[in-house]
Amino acid sequence: MNLVVLGSGTAEPHPLRSSAAFWLKTSGGTILLDCSASAPHRMAQEKLDWPNLDAIWISHFHLDHCGGLAPFLFSTRKAHQTQGRTKPLRIFGASGLEQLISRFNDVNNYKLLDQRFLVEIVEIEPLEKFRILPGVDAVAMKTPHTGDSLAVRITDGEGVFVYTADTGFGKEISAFARGADLLLTESSFFKNKKVDKHLELAEAMYLIRHARPKRAMLTHFYAGWDEVNFEAEVSEFEPVCEVIEAVDGLRLTISE
Repeated sequence: MNLVVLGSGTAEPHPLRSSAAFWLKTSGGTILLDCSASAPHRMAQEKLDWPNLDAIWISHFHLDHCGGLAPFLFSTRKAHQTQGRTKPLRIFGASGLEQLISRFNDVNNYKLLDQRFLVEIVEIEPLEKFRILPGVDAVAMKTPHTGDSLAVRITDGEGVFVYTADTGFGKEISAFARGADLLLTESSFFKNKKVDKHLELAEAMYLIRHARPKRAMLTHFYAGWDEVNFEAEVSEFEPVCEVIEAVDGLRLTISE
């Protein structure tokens, strides 16, 4: 498994951090984890093989996580790079995903699903195992953020990757992420968080301590993090593993 950070920020414009998106390469193919409005362009900037993307995972329906779906599907209808594509594209998410894409489509009758290749929309039930790619299994868990928010645990025989996406605090997240090769979770706020539906650093470090992954990565940073010494503040919690700051363009090998 390999990960490329496309967007480590939030919905708020930031000069260095795009909104949420991550490229995950597995033994069975590639997965785009969340698709913010900037994600299609970020894939191109990072010279990733976006025309042959195998699957998309949408963690929840806030626009900074799904707002790039319509532009991406609109572009694949016309882009010369996708004219010869025949393999399906599968899009996974919570119940309501099909209705969301339909509403995007209805804005201007964009015919987003009228592609040269099959676009399959798969709505996931929490805690029910599913196959996201050939040889790659996954399971999702509801998280305390929105009614449709899901964390996902992906296993490909070579490694285990857990992506919480946006979430409030819940001890059950640690159990869900237990022993992962990489736990990617948010820490929207450094401290004194303004809302319960996100995490601040102390809460994220608690989850990491109890999940005991081999490595962890924090993401979804608001601008309050800009003046924070990430490594120094993380070290105050005596982490049980390496804790990495997500930075746009960062590439990481999760498993060989």
